[in-house]
Order: sequence, then structure tokens, then C-alpha cells
Amino acid sequence: MLRESQRLEPRSFERLPLGAVEPRGWLRRQLAIQADGLSGHIDERWEDLADNAWLGGEYDGWERGPYYADGLVPLAHLLDDDDLLAKAQRWVDGFLDAQDEDGWFTPEQVWARADPDDPWSRYVICKVLRQHYEATGDERVFDAIVSFAEYLLEHPDDWEINDWAEMRWMDLALELHWLYEETGEDWVLDVVDLLIGRGFDWIDHFSDFTFDGKQLDDPKMSTHVVNNAMGIKAPAVHYRQRGDSASSQAVYDGIRNLDRFHGQVTGLFTGDEHLSGKNPSQGTELCAVVEYMYSLEYLVSTLGDAVLGDRLERITYNALPATFTPDMWAHQYDQQANQVLCNVAERSWTNGPDANIFGQGPNFGCCHANFHQGWPKFVASMWMRSVDDGLAATAYGPSEVTVELDDNTDVTVVEETDYPFEDAITFRVEADEPVSFPLHLRIPSWADSAHVSPPGEDAHETTSGEYHVVDREWEPGDEVVLSMSPAVTTERRHHGSVVVLRGPLVYSYPVEADAQVIEGTPPAADWEYHPAEPWNYGLAIDTEDLERSVTVEMGAIDDIPFSPADPPVELTVEGGLVPEWCLEDNWAGEIPHSPTRTEGTLTELTLVPYGATNLRVTEFPLLI
Repeated sequence: MLRESQRLEPRSFERLPLGAVEPRGWLRRQLAIQADGLSGHIDERWEDLADNAWLGGEYDGWERGPYYADGLVPLAHLLDDDDLLAKAQRWVDGFLDAQDEDGWFTPEQVWARADPDDPWSRYVICKVLRQHYEATGDERVFDAIVSFAEYLLEHPDDWEINDWAEMRWMDLALELHWLYEETGEDWVLDVVDLLIGRGFDWIDHFSDFTFDGKQLDDPKMSTHVVNNAMGIKAPAVHYRQRGDSASSQAVYDGIRNLDRFHGQVTGLFTGDEHLSGKNPSQGTELCAVVEYMYSLEYLVSTLGDAVLGDRLERITYNALPATFTPDMWAHQYDQQANQVLCNVAERSWTNGPDANIFGQGPNFGCCHANFHQGWPKFVASMWMRSVDDGLAATAYGPSEVTVELDDNTDVTVVEETDYPFEDAITFRVEADEPVSFPLHLRIPSWADSAHVSPPGEDAHETTSGEYHVVDREWEPGDEVVLSMSPAVTTERRHHGSVVVLRGPLVYSYPVEADAQVIEGTPPAADWEYHPAEPWNYGLAIDTEDLERSVTVEMGAIDDIPFSPADPPVELTVEGGLVPEWCLEDNWAGEIPHSPTRTEGTLTELTLVPYGATNLRVTEFPLLI
């Protein structure tokens, strides 16, 4: 059962400690690709990490070292990789060595842009230390978190909460909630009250949302895309602390308003530094991708809403892989849903001209340091404990989870699947003897015909957008199958454009690209991608009869799961060129209003998963 908290509102699910969930199959290969790419080598190549002030060096001394460690620690433990574990340990030891006797963390140097009294980077250090403690039981790091929290309580006038720390208070608050649940010490919640009192009011921001368009001329901290991606969990943190059920409604207000005014089909919202409207040529920062994922992982645990898991998968399986080269040796700062040219050029956004190239830290360095948490934290959050001493599969993918139930019985559930490229999932229970527990299976909102088949029972009907519970005694080796059979669907978006989806995957036209190295030596290089073929297609599909308009072809998963060279699923449709839709100001111009016409003949187009593209068209004009 979940640990009870006298002064905290209960969660719907309890997040499991790092190491309880392990990746399998293609998902483990994806983490290995990340480790073999930038994540395993960035600290050898980038002086901000190689000579970082948190390790006694001369660079950073602010967020970049903690950001990197926040992803490195879970990646190292999920892969059980000795080299990565040694790197992670070095960062943990560096943070511990930087802690003063009074509990404050002080690096050797402080970046010129950073206030030495600003606690923001220390929030991230606490995230790192908590994960390390869960994986290792190292009491030193637990004591360090306690000491830091005591410092904040005992020296309230010695630390300032401005700018980033003011906007991101909830990232420390949720770590302090964890500390309270570990210790039962009420004073820990007094520190959270300090943070709430000094922090930005995200409940008011999302409930009375005023930023209904592109924020190019008047950007502010509250329009910053990453702050909003982080802030979406703040109302739920507030709810747990204060018990005001109305505050959690602001989570849904925020998601609805961000979708309404800035939403993209990948589950993200635009923000090429600041909120940018619904045009699919606008960008979304990589930091916002991984931070929105982390917020949703927390929200799934706190609120238990299956639909939040749908959005988490939509972002993870589309937006996350799309913003890297397939080998994860280069990344973008901003990605675009309609991304037809990636080069160094001015665009109508608040980022620099190199923001959409694939490179070694394009634009600002924050994403270069922060992206590492995306895949590992997703894997760690795929399974959670339920309030009835069971397990909940909150996001799907090949994995296994091992827990000890309340009766001290160890149980492992193995999830065998190639999801999201495959439609069926088999769960196998492994235990030394028969064991009883409920298994909560998330039924996605798009899975209207899903059914669950436990051993020896007729198939269970399910309700989409909810959890289906199989509560029984399990024999060792018992299997239950979740079959979802997703249909091809469409969404109408900007200017009436159409997007094609199937299950959690968004499908795009992969524009053939001329890849050009502009700096460095591959694989650690900066790349521009120029279109090598026409991209301005509209789709000739009948949205009322998609079975006739769209052909689905399933294939095998390549060694690189999101490989543009051999995508595991392809959709075939018809389309035609729309001549008036052309390149403007170095990106796809305003998409023509639908319906529109083509002046040429129709041609067969192959659509592939969004995450398996470099250049792409995702929102298409609909042809008459």
C-alpha cells in the first residue's frame, strides 16, 4: 500500500524507486543509443561539463552540471553500465563536496549570469540526490537533502527566490514532499509553505490564461515555454500540500488553454523560447519536451488520470525522438511540426538563427545539458504502485517491474511488446508461488475496441480513457494480453489542416534531405538539413472513410528504433502539390486554408512516424 502522509493529500499511484522498472527490447536499445551518443560522451567534449565548477572546475556553477546529472543518474542505473555509473558517482560526490556545513551548496565558481544566492540549481541537485538514494541507499545523500532543507527553513532571509527559482519552486517542493514521506517530520512541509508563499502563482496563471497568441514582442518569465512545461504540475503540488481540490483543476485548465492557443499535434505546445501560437512552423524547445514529460509523470502519479498517460506517450514517442539525429549524437534546440528546412537563418521567433539545426548545443546550452532525463525518467515512470497494493501500467513499452507486496512477496511483471509500433501487449507474472494482487492497465482514450484477456477467462470489455483492473490470484507464468487494434484517425488543426494518427503515433511525410556538416567531425557535428525534393503536399483523403484512404504496413523494428531509413510502420495515402504553399522566411509559409486544390496529378505518399523524421510535413492542407 502507499505510505500514508498525515499532512499531505494522497496520490493515486506511488512512483517506484529508481531500479524497480527495467527497459527491455527496443526500449533498452534506445537507452543504449543515448548512452553511446551524447549522453555518454558530452562531459568529455563540452567544457561546461568537462571543467564544471560543481566538480571543482571553472565553468558553469549553475544549472548545467545538475541538469546533466539529473538524466545521467537514471540512465546509468537503468542500463547498469559501469562507465556511466562511475560518471554519475563523480557528480554525486561533487555535489556532496560542494555542500557547506550549514547545508547550502556552493560551487567553486558561479556563472556570471547566476545569482550565488539563487536556489534554482540546488532544486535540480536535490532531484539528482533523491534518485541516487533510491538506487543505492547512500545515506550521505539523504542527509545532504535534509541539511539543505534545514538551511532553507532556518535561514529564510539568506536565500532569494527570483526569476527561475520563483517560477520553478514546485520542482523542489515535490522533492520535499518525498522527504516528508520518508521522515514524517512536519517541519519539512513548513519549507514547502515558504516556497509556495514566495513562488509564482501558477494556479492563477493557468486558470485566468491571458496569453492567447504569439509572444514575440512582449516575452516574460510567465510566457517562457519551459517554465510553463514545468509549471503545469504546480497546481497538483499545491493540492497535495494544502488539500484544496479546486487547485488541481488548474492543471486541466492549463493543459486546455495551452492546447487551445499554442498546442501542437505531438501533445506539446509551441515555444521557441516563448509561447508562439498554433502555426506548425513555430518551434518548441527541447527542454520543454523533457520537462513536460517529467511534469506529466508526476501528474499521472498524483491525479491518476489515464488521459494524462496518453499525452505522456504522445510526446515521448513522437516529439522526443524527432529532435535528435537517430544516433543521438546531435540535437535541436527547437523542433517544428512542419519542419522543411533546418539551417542557420533568421526566423520569426525569439531564439537565435541556429535554433533548429541538429548540433552540439545549438542556441543556448540548457538543452544540451538537460535532454538526458527524457528517456530514462519515462522508463522509470512506466509502472507505479496502486493504493490497493497492486501495480499500475501507466505508460506502455517493453519493460519489466519488480516490487515487494505488503505481504513481503516479491513479484515481477514482464511486459512483452513492440508498442507503440505494435498493437498488442502481453504481461507475464513471475513469482515463486501463487500471488494475489490487482493489475491496473491503462486503456488509452483512442483504444475504443481494446480488450483484456486474462488466463482462463473470457476477454474483458474495457472503457477507453480509464484503467481496467484485473484483480485475481496469479500463478507463476500467468499471462494477460491487452489488445488495442488502433484505427487510423485524423485531427483538424491550423487553418483546417489535417494530421494523420494511429494509436499514440503521429505520422508525417518524410522530406528527403540533403544533410550538410557545417562544423565539427561526425558523429559529433553540427548538421544542416536542406530539402532535396518538393515538400508542399496536400492530402487527398476521405476523413469519413479512412480505411479506404489509408493503407497500413507493419514492419520490423530496426536496430535504431526511430530510423528514417527503415521505419517500423508506414502509412500510404494520396496527395498532390499545392503550389501557393512555399518557403517563406526560411520555413514553411502559412499553411493554406483547407479545403484547397492541387494543380497537378495525385501521387502516392508514404507517411512514417513523426519521430523517425528529420525534415517533415505533419499538418497538411486537405485537398478537395
